[in-house]
Amino acid sequence: MEKNTNMNHTSDDDNDKHHTNEEQEKIILNPNFEDGLNNWTGRACKIVLHESMDGGKIVPLSGKVFAAATQRKDTWNGIQQEISGRFQRKRVYEVTAMVRIFGNNVTNATVQATLWVLNANQREQYIVIANVQATDKNWVELKGKFVIQGSPSRVILYLEGPPSGSDILLNSLVVKHAKRNRPSPPPFYENPGFGVNIIENSEVVNGATQPWFTLGNCKLSVGQGAPRTLPPMARDTLGPRKPLGGSYILVTNRTQTWMGPAQMITDKIKLFLTYQVSAWVKIGVGVSGSSMSPQNVNIALSVDNQWVNGGQVEATVGDTWHEIGGSFRLEKQPQNVMVYVQGPAAGIDLMIAGLQIFPVDRRDRVRCLKRQVDQVRKRDIVLKFSGLDEDSSDLFPYIVKVKQTYNSFPVGTCINRTDIDNEDFVDFFTKNFNWAVFGNELKWYSTEAERGKVNYQDADDMLDLCIGNNINVRGHCIFWEVESTVQPWVRQLNKTDLMNAVQRRLTDLLTRYKGKFKHYDVNNEMLHGSFYQDKLGKGVRALMFNIAHKLDPSPLLFVNDYHVEDGDDTRSSPEKYIKLVLDLEAQGAIVGGIGIQGHIDSPVGAIVCSALDKLSVLGRPIWFTELDVSSSNEYVRGEDLEVMLWEAFAHPAVEGIMLWGFWELSMSRENANLVEGEGEVNEAGKRFLEVKQEWLSHAYGIIDDESEFTFKGYHGTYAVEVCTPAGIVLKTFVVEKGDTPLIISIDLSCL
Repeated sequence: MEKNTNMNHTSDDDNDKHHTNEEQEKIILNPNFEDGLNNWTGRACKIVLHESMDGGKIVPLSGKVFAAATQRKDTWNGIQQEISGRFQRKRVYEVTAMVRIFGNNVTNATVQATLWVLNANQREQYIVIANVQATDKNWVELKGKFVIQGSPSRVILYLEGPPSGSDILLNSLVVKHAKRNRPSPPPFYENPGFGVNIIENSEVVNGATQPWFTLGNCKLSVGQGAPRTLPPMARDTLGPRKPLGGSYILVTNRTQTWMGPAQMITDKIKLFLTYQVSAWVKIGVGVSGSSMSPQNVNIALSVDNQWVNGGQVEATVGDTWHEIGGSFRLEKQPQNVMVYVQGPAAGIDLMIAGLQIFPVDRRDRVRCLKRQVDQVRKRDIVLKFSGLDEDSSDLFPYIVKVKQTYNSFPVGTCINRTDIDNEDFVDFFTKNFNWAVFGNELKWYSTEAERGKVNYQDADDMLDLCIGNNINVRGHCIFWEVESTVQPWVRQLNKTDLMNAVQRRLTDLLTRYKGKFKHYDVNNEMLHGSFYQDKLGKGVRALMFNIAHKLDPSPLLFVNDYHVEDGDDTRSSPEKYIKLVLDLEAQGAIVGGIGIQGHIDSPVGAIVCSALDKLSVLGRPIWFTELDVSSSNEYVRGEDLEVMLWEAFAHPAVEGIMLWGFWELSMSRENANLVEGEGEVNEAGKRFLEVKQEWLSHAYGIIDDESEFTFKGYHGTYAVEVCTPAGIVLKTFVVEKGDTPLIISIDLSCL
């Protein structure tokens, strides 16, 4: 597929509109209530104007009055204004409101700005703009962005959120065009010190523990007998290093889980550098009666008193040494940064050996992966020519130019129903991705929010678009095991009715779309939830797989979970994921693929690769199913994404990559988008397109004495141009997967 970074598709009419004076663009009328309550209404409640409330304790922050949405009987009641006809589609707007709450003994609550959109086909849509934790003490700013992709018949902006009986107070609400901020330059790392440990006395030499100190009244001492080798993930990054000394920090007298060794590292941290965390840890019996169950051990940072995860592992008393591997990055200048080790229950001794925190040269890793990719993803190709004019070939060599036009390796993205109303979005999507997954539209809570009211219209619309553009689609998801994601009516069913509902959901979905989805995530996030298993028994998970396979044998059936690849969550370690799959298969489930969501921060290749290596023993295709990265700096964001793309592409067990979106305001994470809300490809997006270009093979040369031209190329579609004495011959061919050289015959006698 050809890449197109030129997203400037605006028409002359659009340009004229965009040149409209910002002062004349009034989306919200009467934003400060200077004209009373004109243009404002209550959303199933009453609105009142006040100069003050609560005996003069509440007064306007600006202006002379403020509005109150009162007599609210539900959380969605509030103050609203219709903005139909006063906005431009595909234009990003910023909402700024000053809000607070009052009454019913509610001291703090979430206030949310929401758009209600009625589309031309009467399809309703709710867009969350922003929310803020409001109090009854002070005015707070509520700020967020929105964009309308289609051409709806009506749009209403309203405030909602607090419990019934409490008032929403609004001092002002302004909507204006959100201009694109100029991106920050790429970070400059002066003497980054790649691979240099910033922890002092990590090997506690000569029996001294300084500058380590204790959190709480635990005690530190030095023991002998720790591993002398570097932990594997650190060794993978650092390469050959001298062995460790074998000493470790022993932490005793622990009376709280957070007690352990700590060290200040404030002045050693450099912003925007990615740091890898590595250590050996072990736990032991401290006092009689200590817990013998598995315990979490966590290397953490306190960044201005905020917890930052540096990696976790699960250990058992009396067990062997365990490797902890994690990563982090700071993007704002902190006042204080402390690293500490915590986790096991009170009374359990903690041992830490060879703790290292070092900045990672991720570009060097990518350079190595690019060499590895040649072995993993490329096939030997032989172009065998016939019909050559041997008399003229000595004087006029036959020149061959080979250009790959399409790489068949699956690279897809999440899309939402509203996205496809924007023709610029659709253009970028269809040109740069060959797979898709729907964000919410296929989930049970979307297709049957109310019992018996089934609606697949949004999913149908999206599927039609994908099929029409030869884009394969993953089905996400049939069920979701996390209870908070299960719609209320399902949670309230008894066991018999729930089982019937589960079987009906499977039958409805799998028969309606038989043969149309290439994959299904059967029961999402089984390592983080157990709603269906708790209600219906352990066997229900395998039953879901088996019924799905019986109804539609063609798609691969996936498990799918998060924090598998980053060392951040002991609930979803690769070892526990492997056990889950083996347990399902032991019950007869046909597990066709392993889904790693990939919502990752500050990725380090060695840690990701370690997880992939472990999971590959299952012999199932691995897909990154929901990949996104986040950084306030677009260049760093692009580097994060490049690390993940190459790590996946270079691993033989990985068979596809799905991004969890790419367009601003259509993603679940902030600072994760590749394209801005009005269509400009940002620096992270440019890096993504550059990587996609690198995944296209090219070759140039002359036909040899054996009438052949050989090269190595990625799988996909190619165009070859042969310059002969008689003219130019053009041919296309496709390279499929295969272990033997692919021979392509080309007859040049046709000229």
